[in-house]
Amino acid sequence: MFDVLVYLYEHYWRPDAFPESGLLARKLTALGFEPEEISDALLWLDGLQALTQGIVVSPDVASTRVYCDTELDRLGSEALGFLQFLVSAGVLTPRLREVVLDRVSAVPKGPVALDDFKVLVLLVFWSLGEEPDALILDELFVDDCDRVMH
Repeated sequence: MFDVLVYLYEHYWRPDAFPESGLLARKLTALGFEPEEISDALLWLDGLQALTQGIVVSPDVASTRVYCDTELDRLGSEALGFLQFLVSAGVLTPRLREVVLDRVSAVPKGPVALDDFKVLVLLVFWSLGEEPDALILDELFVDDCDRVMH
């Protein structure tokens, strides 16, 4: 699923630039992606679009978040630490943190590896047409040589 998401991020300006779902699935199949990966990725993106439709990225008031056991299991310690870093750095507002958590819970398997978590966060910003500042953006990009193929 993550390989499909990375491909879409690299080849489309925004999710609304995709061709219709059937055509996109055929194109991804022709590129060699597995049908299950494609289906999972497109379903994940549909959920992201539903969550971010009409959302405005603006500073929210500070908030405290208590994570339930299911969220902690899904995140894993590395992703949780990185999430906390993004929140404390002001990169993720409380509202965007909730979007990220929802999308983490929508991943078929957990815990989410740190590199995969970074992809999910990057896609949340991408879906909004936003880009975090350059230093954070560097932290979110995963080198192909460091990426584990799923």
